[in-house]
Amino acid sequence: MQSRLVEFFVLEVTARSAASVLGLQPNTAALYYRKLRQLIADRLALVEHEVFDGAVELDESYFGGVCKGKRGRGAAGKVVVFGLLKRGGKVHAKVVDNARTATLMPVIQRKIAPDSVVYTDSFGSYDALDVSQFHHVRINHSKEFARGRNHINGIENFWNQAKRILRKYNGPSESRVPKVDGGDGLRSQWRVGLRGFVFADPDGNRIDAGQILPRRRGDTP
Repeated sequence: MQSRLVEFFVLEVTARSAASVLGLQPNTAALYYRKLRQLIADRLALVEHEVFDGAVELDESYFGGVCKGKRGRGAAGKVVVFGLLKRGGKVHAKVVDNARTATLMPVIQRKIAPDSVVYTDSFGSYDALDVSQFHHVRINHSKEFARGRNHINGIENFWNQAKRILRKYNGPSESRVPKVDGGDGLRSQWRVGLRGFVFADPDGNRIDAGQILPRRRGDTP
């Protein structure tokens, strides 16, 4: 039964739906899902200080309910999340107070090795990267979204997946945010983060999340 719950969790089936299919109490499935999320958060905390090198995409996104008025950058009542994606590797995402240079640069300098190639859009907060220890490449989204390797499609795809899944659950409740982010920002417990996980139930059965998850167009390798 626990193995089936893990499969449903990886396939993004809600706890309520999983409980209905398996004949469990909804609270039982919800508790098990919560423990799985905590397990993921604990494992991610072990690699919190891992430094990215090579090609890294940077972007910030804004999380919150649908509201009237301005959307995206500068929208009121939104939570700013800054993300770094190592191409062919992992995503590091962190809730930040704002998207100013003074806020983003310390995260970049702590998380990315010098001489790495960083890809961004033309947002002004990234101007400081032009005179930093990194090789900065921009893509101007007002003219094009990709030119060869010059793009940030990977991190933008991650934001789309994260918001799609959060929308399914009507967003994370305030009381559950620590269990989602492990205490240091919003992390990829979703498809990108799950592919490297192998779960084991009390009977010793091993479930490779990467084998369960179907590939979708645009998924990060």
